[in-house]
Amino acid sequence: MSTPSAASASHQNRLAHETSPYLLQHQNNPVDWWAWGPDALAEAKRSKRPILLSVGYAACHWCHVMAHESFEDDATARVMNELFVNIKVDREERPDIDQIYMAALHHLGEHGGWPLTMFLTPDGEPIWGGTYFPKTSRYGKPAFVDVLREISRLFRDEPGKIEQNRAALMEQLAATTSANLGTTIGLAALDSAARQLGGIIDPVSGGTRGAPKFPQAALFELLWRGGLRTGEARYFAAVELTLDHICEGGIYDHLGGGFSRYSVDERWLVPHFEKMLYDNAQLLELLAVAHQRSRKPLYRVRAAETVGWIKREMTTPDGAFAASLDADSEGEEGKFYVWSYDEVIATLGIEDGGFFSRHYDVTPAGNFEGHNILNRLKPQPRTEPDETRLAALRAKLLATRGTRVRPGLDDKVLADWNGLMIAALANAALMFEQPPWLAMAARAFDFIVHAMTRADRLGHSWRDGKLKFPGLASDFAAMIRAALALYEATGRQDYLDQALAWQHALDRDYANAATGTYYLTAADAEGLVIRPASTADEATPNHNAVEAQNLIRLAVLAGDDKWREMADRLIAAISPAAAENLYMHMALLNAVDLRLRAAEIVVTGEGERAQALLDAARRRSPLDRIVLHAPAAEHLPTAHPARDKIAAAREPQAFVCVGETCSLAVTDPSQLAAAIDAVRHS
Repeated sequence: MSTPSAASASHQNRLAHETSPYLLQHQNNPVDWWAWGPDALAEAKRSKRPILLSVGYAACHWCHVMAHESFEDDATARVMNELFVNIKVDREERPDIDQIYMAALHHLGEHGGWPLTMFLTPDGEPIWGGTYFPKTSRYGKPAFVDVLREISRLFRDEPGKIEQNRAALMEQLAATTSANLGTTIGLAALDSAARQLGGIIDPVSGGTRGAPKFPQAALFELLWRGGLRTGEARYFAAVELTLDHICEGGIYDHLGGGFSRYSVDERWLVPHFEKMLYDNAQLLELLAVAHQRSRKPLYRVRAAETVGWIKREMTTPDGAFAASLDADSEGEEGKFYVWSYDEVIATLGIEDGGFFSRHYDVTPAGNFEGHNILNRLKPQPRTEPDETRLAALRAKLLATRGTRVRPGLDDKVLADWNGLMIAALANAALMFEQPPWLAMAARAFDFIVHAMTRADRLGHSWRDGKLKFPGLASDFAAMIRAALALYEATGRQDYLDQALAWQHALDRDYANAATGTYYLTAADAEGLVIRPASTADEATPNHNAVEAQNLIRLAVLAGDDKWREMADRLIAAISPAAAENLYMHMALLNAVDLRLRAAEIVVTGEGERAQALLDAARRRSPLDRIVLHAPAAEHLPTAHPARDKIAAAREPQAFVCVGETCSLAVTDPSQLAAAIDAVRHS
């Protein structure tokens, strides 16, 4: 019987030369891994072997399982090495590759997920695939080695079948990149989408009905926008119900802060324990937006705790943000985070331990496979002294937890995910009045500008002093959004200048001239079997949707209507796909809402009175406001509807414009909200 190689510690394959923590996890496998690149494809053509492509990421539990079962196994590795050219890809480092071959898997009728296991021709064209394959056949899944041998046999003995699959998949992949024009989305369509998507919300625990439950920030934002647009309280209630359960459930780390990737049950109790930067960025901003209206202390506390976790555990020495924390430690998912009743009592003592256990659902029997996931889903009265006492007890447990073997940290810096967190910190800093958060955002932004930018072009991934270049459209979209958020928060011209420089580079290297949308990869990037151009959201908003909002903001902040025209063209190009599949295009619908409802708040003048107006404007939710400080009329474009009014102003004032309609001058910050409402309903 074969076992993981005893010599694996001394054996190294080509992945030893990579910087990705995920690829480095496989450097001692007996598999003769290649990283994706021209050399690997050339080897496949030279040896006339098909390619086995394995895509995963560092925090992926089932990626670890398949690696342990198969990739660390000498016998399995021998079959892989004999029959295939084996390529390992970190999906976070190469989302372009992941997008292409995940789409191919979907066209095969599979749901998808990771690890992604695809079989390709030597030219890189997909022929068949799946996700996790067990080492031995079970529950209807074939053994991995049997799959390997059958694919190799078909490639050798039945090339006609291989060609049939290849041609069909390539045709379907090509079809997904073509535009279908002719549908428009307006306010009525947005309201209809909110009603339709609001119907899938679980009325008991929030989130979508059933399990698993994902913290889908774009969906909750869409519903919140629906409430702002229509005034219907049910939309706010659905989002708050969801946030309440997420914030009190086991998906939240009650000791260290931060949210896990998703919940495997319908109550938000049992998380998949990995923590991703992008989830926490999106939830941080959502908490800030929801707190603006509800004033629930819970949202402020969870936001502050999450930022504390980001600062303590996810910030690199250079001030940028790491990608993720693994779900596993010591080979067991969640081991770092769960507790036994006895461990709690031993750490806190009988009296304090019993008190804590009552509030955090800790019992001798446990609430998860004999262990306890800390949560506060059971309603209990808690006084302010109770909360103070619980905070001290949590600190003690956190210190004890710190002595455990920690989950792995994937400390690569991704420009797109950093952009999400930078914008979230900048916006949350304004809404929660937390200047240190703005400083965190600015420091991370500076790192991206100086370490991950060459001339006017971004790279995608940085680790250990090495940059993966060129970047992706998602990097540009997220970092332009970050630059604009910082510009609105501070008024510093260099942030706007950087946003414009990146926007020009994005238009030059990524634009699809035929549609006004953006490809994911640059025109001069390494050739792939197809240039990915998906418009669908994944766990993060699609780059086209993010860019639509950027263009809308640029039109105001840079004073050039050409950006708004580009936004309109981009939205029009994607609207047919969005109309067909609302659920996969929620971020685009949110961009349409901004386009139709954004309040442009222009503050003129300088000094304390101008600053008071700016502070009032900036504290408003960024979902439907754009803030521009124009000390004098010449800071506005000639055609701006507020220019003439500002020119006549003799004191600091604010003007609110929605479309071509502007308010009367506002000099009292407390009257700003009323002015916005008046213009919106004029």
